[in-house]
Amino acid sequence: MAELKAHEKTHKSYAMGMHDEKLAGRTHRTFFDFEAGDSDSLVYPDGCDVDFDRRAEFDAADMDSPAVNVKIRELMAQGYGHIVVQNPNAKHSLGVGILNRLKLDFEGSLGYFGVGLNDGPNIRIRGRVGWSCAENMMAGTVVVEKNAGSSFGAAIRGGDLVCKGDVGSRTGINMKGGTILVGGRTGILSGFMMQRGRMVILGDADENLGDSLYDGTIYVGGRIASLGVDAVRGEMTELEAAWLKQKLDLYGLEASNGVENMQKIVAGKQLWNYDNLEPAEKKIVL
Repeated sequence: MAELKAHEKTHKSYAMGMHDEKLAGRTHRTFFDFEAGDSDSLVYPDGCDVDFDRRAEFDAADMDSPAVNVKIRELMAQGYGHIVVQNPNAKHSLGVGILNRLKLDFEGSLGYFGVGLNDGPNIRIRGRVGWSCAENMMAGTVVVEKNAGSSFGAAIRGGDLVCKGDVGSRTGINMKGGTILVGGRTGILSGFMMQRGRMVILGDADENLGDSLYDGTIYVGGRIASLGVDAVRGEMTELEAAWLKQKLDLYGLEASNGVENMQKIVAGKQLWNYDNLEPAEKKIVL
């Protein structure tokens, strides 16, 4: 990783252990200078200038998924910054690929692959969601009021993804950044191959939590059935407890036993140099 300036290393993220990994080669960090007129590079070329005070609503009951998504884009192009979709009726792939700031409400449940590939919108789903909700989300927020299926938040890279109920297996699989918050329990293999980010589970976690965890942190308020390969328990810091309390307060969530008593799971880092281990050592790690 490129050498960082001294003042950058004093940021709270370093105290929380978010920069322990030593990356080789070029850094992926990008810096923007508003004073230099670089702010245009923060938006997509086809981005819409929307007004959050302008509200539009439509009924999706008799529309298929492509028609619903086209309608959302048409309203965005007209400058509407708050769009409400009535009767989504658990259709698949709704609200995907939105690369724009937008307030989007779904008054009902979504099917598989809902609100994925997004970068910027603030989305609320007043129902349930199927598999792979918010897959590859880049930025923004997604709040699910009820339960979610498996692979919740697969490969997300940024933003806040919240489910106030229970979620299925493989939550945050291949997670690369951002924050996932679950108000209830999560299924097996949650955090599998997690690379970056934070996962907060207020309820119980099923078997093989954090299996093949490379980096990032998982916090659990309930019982952990078992930890996966290279997932180990860490020590909660005061800074982390304060961050957890602040993050949960944003979405009206609360740790039943207090954030300071949540269990912290991190990478044991034995897999970081797996290819360099002897065959006998590999068997021990796995």
